[in-house]
Amino acid sequence: MIFDKDGNITIITQEKASVKTLVNNIEQVYEKYKNGHIIVNLSSLDKISLEDIIEFLRISNTHRGDKKSFVIVTDNVDLDMMPDELCVVPTLHEAYDIIEMEDIERDLGF
Repeated sequence: MIFDKDGNITIITQEKASVKTLVNNIEQVYEKYKNGHIIVNLSSLDKISLEDIIEFLRISNTHRGDKKSFVIVTDNVDLDMMPDELCVVPTLHEAYDIIEMEDIERDLGF
């Protein structure tokens, strides 16, 4: 698990461990990163199931409830099958775009 900071965005990149392990690790260090936006980059993982993505639901709901963006990046899933409560995009560039759009929506009070 690799943590990178880009302004108020933390990018968490997973390389080897399972998604369940990643979610547990994020929950353990969440207090340190909860004040900024979070991008979870799963692009390096070959197999990702809908159940894997749903593992992020609790932490995503908590983070988004605090008016911060939580975006998952992977192109190894059927994006049409993803739950509406989770923001899943195929590229890191799109993750940044989502955060920018959500910031604008928050500024406008939506």
